[in-house]
Amino acid sequence: MSTSELTAQTVQDQVEAWLDANWDPDLTVQRWWKLLADAGLSYPMLAAPFGRGYTREQANGVSAALRAKGAMGPPAGVGTFLAMPTILSHGTPEQIERFVRPALEGAESWCQLFSEPGAGSDLAGLQTRAVRDGDEWVVTGQKVWTSTGQHAEYGILIARTDPDQPKHQGISYFLIPMLQPGIEVRPLREMTGHAVFNEVFLDGARVHDSLRLGDLGAGWAVANTTLNHERAGIGEASGGFGRALTGAVAGHLDRPCHEFLHGARPQMGQGHISPGTLKRFVAMATERGVLGDPLVRQLYAELYTRVQVITWSAKRARGGAGGRTGVEGPLAKIAMTEAVQCGRELGCRILGPDAQLWGDEAMTEGWFQELVVFSPAPGIYGGTDQVQRNIIGERGLGLPKEPGHPRETPFKDLPANAIR
Repeated sequence: MSTSELTAQTVQDQVEAWLDANWDPDLTVQRWWKLLADAGLSYPMLAAPFGRGYTREQANGVSAALRAKGAMGPPAGVGTFLAMPTILSHGTPEQIERFVRPALEGAESWCQLFSEPGAGSDLAGLQTRAVRDGDEWVVTGQKVWTSTGQHAEYGILIARTDPDQPKHQGISYFLIPMLQPGIEVRPLREMTGHAVFNEVFLDGARVHDSLRLGDLGAGWAVANTTLNHERAGIGEASGGFGRALTGAVAGHLDRPCHEFLHGARPQMGQGHISPGTLKRFVAMATERGVLGDPLVRQLYAELYTRVQVITWSAKRARGGAGGRTGVEGPLAKIAMTEAVQCGRELGCRILGPDAQLWGDEAMTEGWFQELVVFSPAPGIYGGTDQVQRNIIGERGLGLPKEPGHPRETPFKDLPANAIR
């Protein structure tokens, strides 16, 4: 049977048989992720040799098999979520060979070095500089809101390489090694008690020109590829199957898989609502005896509808010509922000005053309370929802941009308030 003839159920049956022969919760995370990558099951929608060339529906069969067998899923994080698809789109054959396979195996960890203290919503106003020194670039500047930067071995970095060019030009994109003397990472503790985000100081950090992704000065176009994947990924109603972190720095690779399954607490904030989250809300309402409460049922119906629309929109966006608007990423991100906020209201209605209790001994063992505290974040990271609405208005609806300096103005000639 050819790949095109496989149904999702056939794929699920085949993968379940493979799991029966290969899955063992006592395997180390590193060994298990390598087995998945060898079988083309880490990200099966990728073409060979990295995946199986599956459609979205066929890939859903792989996910269903992993869930059915209680197996740990593939590595997740910035490496597979952002770096890998951007490298596949813009990388040289040498860069693809060097970085994609380790990402599929979770062997290397990544972070995203985009936002700065004065360049968040207006990312093109970034001030971090990269100056050529022979075959290397010397990088100086500051980045902030860098997820998992404290564990990263590589970073996807955008820096200004020519301030004489207009704001959106003269920016280049690099794959920078993080474990070097010129880089300092300082974790930022947020309300959840975790330190998902970091500030990163670059003072004479070096990156070889062979690790520049895309043409010199064309980094804004490459960065938009990354941002499109980020916004679309944030907006997908899906969840992972394990909590292990990639790369050697976090120290998870040599530990057994079973330590990261089932009740394992997440390493990241609760920034999405998945079908699994919906089931949790039903279980919460049943346990509290409020499943028949009209307000609970109304909020649940709204949340269920939002998750279904997010799922259908994601399928339409992948449907090719005729199904795309050009602003799928921003639309998906806003939809997920609103779903998280709806989930917060639903859970608080179910738990009542108990929603204020915190810690492992609280009802839900604290996972919902963490969702509540983390819920403002999805409307901010990946570009604020207000910025996403501007993008939708300008690129999707053809509305005029806000007045400002001519686009051809050199970056160095822009006043500070126009840069930020």
